[in-house]
Amino acid sequence: MTSQRSNPVPVRREPPRFRRATVRRTEDLSPRMRRFVLAGPELDGMVIDEPAASVRLLLPRSDGRLELPSWTGNQFELSDGSRAPIRTFTPRGHDPEADELTIDVVAHGDGAAAGWAASATPGDEVAISGPGRGYAIDVNAASYLLAGDETAIPAIDQLLEAMPPELTVTVLIELTEPEARLKLHAGPATSVRWLDLPDGSPPGTAMIEAIENLRVMPEVVWVAGEAAAMQRIRTHLFDERNLTRSQATVRGYWKLGRSAT
Repeated sequence: MTSQRSNPVPVRREPPRFRRATVRRTEDLSPRMRRFVLAGPELDGMVIDEPAASVRLLLPRSDGRLELPSWTGNQFELSDGSRAPIRTFTPRGHDPEADELTIDVVAHGDGAAAGWAASATPGDEVAISGPGRGYAIDVNAASYLLAGDETAIPAIDQLLEAMPPELTVTVLIELTEPEARLKLHAGPATSVRWLDLPDGSPPGTAMIEAIENLRVMPEVVWVAGEAAAMQRIRTHLFDERNLTRSQATVRGYWKLGRSAT
């Protein structure tokens, strides 16, 4: 008797749903970061139950018109065949009662999101999909390291806000300008170090040095920032510090040379 192996049935990936919203209000948190409160009835039913989650923001076209894209099976495209301007952000706040979602955008570079953040005003249309998976805090850990660049500040602050106040936390945040410093939800057992990136240095340089120079590595690590820098930090944590995959979460939020904010 010969056995027959059935061909696996391909799994069809359903495109994420985009929910239309409008900018309800804005706030400049610093010269480097602007807050946007997005709202609309289509946000009804959105559930965000973990900190440091993600949402995808569909930006309007250059003429200000919002066009919902078509899913090609690989990416979202607009009617003219161009790739839809979609960027990923941490949902800094969510008010399901008011159907409001808050995101904080770093104002740097000349990409689509930076241009939108500089000019968007209340009433402008966008669309949101998600949320993506967040982060489950290990409340039994003895100590934490939270590290990142400016793009990770919203997630780091959200994690700090959700952590038990007695948890020992070391925070390392790399900045390109001192004016980017923000007040964080630091508990009594939290130490915060702001790291200045030297002029002309690749993103992540100051953060990598600070992490490598830690005499004692905290038990659990969460770090996010530029992709190449995250690869170096990932190698250091796993190969030199011998952390396990359950101890370290390393996320590439953006890539140098490819505008993501």
